[in-house]
This record gives sequence, C-alpha cells and structure tokens, in this order.
Amino acid sequence: MNKLLLKDEDSKMFEDVYTHVKESAEKLGSSGAALFITHNDKIVTESYFGKQSNTKHARDVKADTQFHIASVRKSYIGFAAAYAIHNGYFSVDDPIRGFVEDSYLSAYEEVTIRHLLTHTHGLIKADGKLVSEYKPGESWAYRGPSIELLTRIIKKTTGKSVADIVKEHVIEPFGFKSTEWLKMSQPHSKIANTIRDKDNIFWTETDVVDGSGMNMYVSAKDLAFWGYLHLTEGKWGGKQIIPREIIQMATSIQTPDPSLPIHKNGFLWFVKDTNHTFNQIGDIVPKGSYQLLGYTNVALLIIPEENVVAVRMFNRFGSTEGYDYLQDIRSFGDTVYKCPIKDCRTQ
Repeated sequence: MNKLLLKDEDSKMFEDVYTHVKESAEKLGSSGAALFITHNDKIVTESYFGKQSNTKHARDVKADTQFHIASVRKSYIGFAAAYAIHNGYFSVDDPIRGFVEDSYLSAYEEVTIRHLLTHTHGLIKADGKLVSEYKPGESWAYRGPSIELLTRIIKKTTGKSVADIVKEHVIEPFGFKSTEWLKMSQPHSKIANTIRDKDNIFWTETDVVDGSGMNMYVSAKDLAFWGYLHLTEGKWGGKQIIPREIIQMATSIQTPDPSLPIHKNGFLWFVKDTNHTFNQIGDIVPKGSYQLLGYTNVALLIIPEENVVAVRMFNRFGSTEGYDYLQDIRSFGDTVYKCPIKDCRTQ
C-alpha cells in the first residue's frame, strides 16, 4: 500500500505544522505525538516524537504506535452507515422507530437516520431516561445516544457490526496493520498509554470490539491513509476500490436545514461551509474541507482544494488547565492550509 504514495524527501513545506504539533503536545502534557501529512498524492511529512507513556523505559513513539482516537472513530461509523445506505439496507431519511425495539419512546418521534448522523436528533439522557431536548432538525448538540443507536441499527439491518464492515471493506483490502478496536484490558506493546486525569468522567474502558465503543486505536499512518481514501473518493492506485457514492455521502453536508447557524455535518464528519466562531475548522480553511477531532486531541483533516490530508496524534485525554482546544484545533487547520499555498519553507 505504501508504494502507491511516494515520499517527497525534499519537501519542507509543512514544517510550520510540525512546530505547531510539537508546541501543542507540550501544552497538553502529552508524552508523545505523531504527525502525518499527504499532499498531491505524496507523503510529505511523517514525524514521531516522545514516548508512548511517562513510565520508565517507555517505548518510543514509532510508525506502528497506535493512539486512542476517541471521536475520530466516528468516521468509520459514518462509513458503515453510508455502506448500509448504498446497499439498500435503509435510507438516510428513514424514521428510526422502525429499527429499534423500544420504539414506543416518545423521544424517537420524528427522529431519522439523518438526524443521528448530523447530531441534530435532539436526544439526550436525563436522570437515566432518554428524552428529547429539541425538535429533530431544529438545532445541534453533540450527544452520545446517536452513536449507540446508529451502531445498533447498522448491525440489525446488515447483520454485520461496524467493525465487521470496516474490516471487510477497509482494513483487509488496504492492508491496514495498525487499526483496531482494542480489548482495553489486554493492551499490547504498540499501544500508547492515554494520559488522563483520574476523575475524568468521560473516560470509559471496554472489551467490546464490535465498533460501538470508544476503544479504537490507530497509527498515524493508517489514519492518514484512511483520510486519503476519502480524499480520492475511494480510489487507490487509479482503481475505484470503495464506491464513490459511499464516500461522497459521508463527506458532503447532510444537515437537514443547512441554512441554520449550526455545525454542518456529513455522516458524523464536520464539514466546512461558512465561518462561525464555534467551528472546529479554521476560518481560512476552504469550504468543502472536513475534519474529525477526538477528545484525545487527535485530528484528521482533509482539504480537497489543496489535495491535503493531515493527521495529528497525541496521547492526552482531555486537556490541561488553560489549554484552549478550540483555538488550537482551528489554528492547526489554518496552519496546514497556509503551508502549501504560501510554500512555508522554514527548515
């Protein structure tokens, strides 16, 4: 697989991004980090630094080091949903009532697959119950119930888990060696230890490996190549390996009412349309770019206009006091974008 992307040893174009990632790692208190960038079908930056943990004699971060990617895993869930829709298992605007056993819940009223995929469903858990926070499609909120419902619906309709679909159509065909849902009670030597505050309420551990849990670990290279498959709309080496329609579905704006001043999403991807102060994608990054950011500060950014895929990896869950994650991720994207158009040669 690597042979299809030729490393450009002479390119120092993205040195500013390297500096940005290194500084972010220090601010976060991450023990190690990685940066991987492709540009114009070449690997132009591949950098690994630090250790996989803060323990004595910890393993160096290497090309095969796998980081906890947190919410970036949702790109794989979005792919599985697009696969299911493309193959006729359900439609994007199907009501979810028809796919869940507890469909008597009033909170499900008018909620569709599209709402789940674009964070516009309005579902929230309160006092242990699932309730409706707002009418589906009329607002946006980043809530967990949608992922649980999507993975259940995909399994029920296709007979395959998210992990099954990704393994069959991505991991095996493209030879990804460092992409997995990990049994967290059984980590191996290539796993970067996730540094976190002991009282962080968002941290969960699971041994369920069907793609529904927050236990996906991926190397920077594998994640960048996953992004590259989106950039090429499913092509590799000039061959259409993944149907183009699946990728286009997942990465184009699918928000029910794009005129609303809210985040715009494809199939869980954040897609750039216009500038808003709440955007996670920087102001100068062009329209049509798309990105996912994880709570481990891992990011996967695709800028089709400049033929760029950029991945940054850290092993810090949450952030340190005073760290402005929104400012940091926006400036990361802006820095990535500026380099190819301004030829940032600083090394």
